[in-house]
Amino acid sequence: MIRIQQLKLPITHTREQLVQKLVKTLGVKAEDLTDYTIRRQSIDARKKQQVSYVYTLDVALKQETKVLRRTKNSRISSAKDVLYQFPSCTEGSILRHPPVVIGSGPAGMFCAYLLAEHGFCPVIIERGTSIKERTREVERFWKENVLSPKSNVQFGEGGAGTFSDGKLNTLVKDVKGRNQKVLEIFIRHGAPAPIAYESKPHIGTDKLKEVIENIRHQIEAWGGVYHFNTCVTDLEFSQNRLSALVCEDLDSKTLTRREAEIAVLAIGHSARDTFEMLHQKGFHMEAKAFAVGLRVEHPQAMISEIQYGTEAAAILPAASYKLAANLENNRGVYSFCMCPGGYVVNASSEAERLAVNGMSYHARDGKNANSAIIVTVTPQDFAKPGPLAGVEFQRSLEAKAYELGAGMVPQQLFGDFEQKKMSASYGGFSSEIKGQHTFGALHELFSTEIHDSFCRGMHQFGQRLPGFDRRDAILSGVESRTSSPVRITRNEFFESSFKGVYPCGEGAGYAGGIMSAAMDGMKTAEAIAKAFHAPKDGRTVKI
Repeated sequence: MIRIQQLKLPITHTREQLVQKLVKTLGVKAEDLTDYTIRRQSIDARKKQQVSYVYTLDVALKQETKVLRRTKNSRISSAKDVLYQFPSCTEGSILRHPPVVIGSGPAGMFCAYLLAEHGFCPVIIERGTSIKERTREVERFWKENVLSPKSNVQFGEGGAGTFSDGKLNTLVKDVKGRNQKVLEIFIRHGAPAPIAYESKPHIGTDKLKEVIENIRHQIEAWGGVYHFNTCVTDLEFSQNRLSALVCEDLDSKTLTRREAEIAVLAIGHSARDTFEMLHQKGFHMEAKAFAVGLRVEHPQAMISEIQYGTEAAAILPAASYKLAANLENNRGVYSFCMCPGGYVVNASSEAERLAVNGMSYHARDGKNANSAIIVTVTPQDFAKPGPLAGVEFQRSLEAKAYELGAGMVPQQLFGDFEQKKMSASYGGFSSEIKGQHTFGALHELFSTEIHDSFCRGMHQFGQRLPGFDRRDAILSGVESRTSSPVRITRNEFFESSFKGVYPCGEGAGYAGGIMSAAMDGMKTAEAIAKAFHAPKDGRTVKI
């Protein structure tokens, strides 16, 4: 195969025009082209009067060697891909019990998927419910404001990213082919095929639910076993090595002891009770920096026209943005989890504490764009020292947000937030939000430095995207779950300070988002497969 990079075409191009551009660039006849595959598609909107699609393509020709030999075009080369390879164990012992994966978010799900695929028959323990039941509980919460602490936007099958946007972009370098493997698995189980090549791929909350369920069914077909409504409340050790887990059925409140040699901690960034249990057990943990802020809404039409221009905005999908500013006070302010055509959602998981997030469906056809605009915080901002200080910092903000909205999502217009006065009504557009909401004094939420940093960041962003700092931009708070406030340390073999326990994914402090969490889950499965053979009653599966 021959790879062509930076092939630019108008956004209105046809398939025939793409083929014509291909053969012209290669200097061949149309009949010499036997096949082509899109490897990457992005949008170049630097010139608003000439917005283009930019492609990387792999092309099959009748005389590829001849074309490569004669070309002087640096954008044409031989196609070289890194194929993902799952390792095998050469000297390790045989597991007596199936490995246990705690949590079924992206990290736990992809760790369990690879383990199941290679005969380990993992046991997956999830405190929340299966995706269909979870969806009903979340929608009831948004409508009636009745929170289920065990199953909500944070907890349940699929993890917190399920009720987000299904964004699959990542900054993690992919030298082992894991990124592409994650996309392939998603597509195999029902995700849209274009995520394989889009520069900013997303599935959407609506479609992601179906994909997650299909992945679970495949894991079960390979011998994996799921236990929903179940929370790990204790870990037992013998000579510093894991020997058993104690699990509570959250419906019946009964406890069960399960012997195990391997447990993967894919617990997510909101498993605060589990963080406390691990701290009490003596796990080595550290408080880490993260960021807090507010979810900000703008009309999607405004964002798309700024990014693409009026004509292209009418043709292209809803536009996104990515913004960052470094202030003189050493605070970073940046956009996070940007949801084109999306909704603000009440993402709370604890009683009398309130947190928000953003969500888009696959079509991204909502009226508003939203993203979190967040300010970096470090352990120096926390009220007290210790590995769980960041958790308490989050909780204090969420308790204040709950108070400001009397249990509903508090909102405020940016101009009023900056001037520290209450909002009485929306401005030129209204909020697109899932969950009960009201106007509240969000300006009372943060310290003066964080408040002022947020405002300065908004004004800097307004210089790049005119109107971003409009006074009627709608703020919702609090955005506190941007990443884990804790890092559970692990060694080069992915084990914690206790043998047999593998901290993994975003909750353990090693990922941020669906893709990086999924890839970290894969790395953890690889580490287990290098060290152990599958249990004797497991079964090797060939695909």
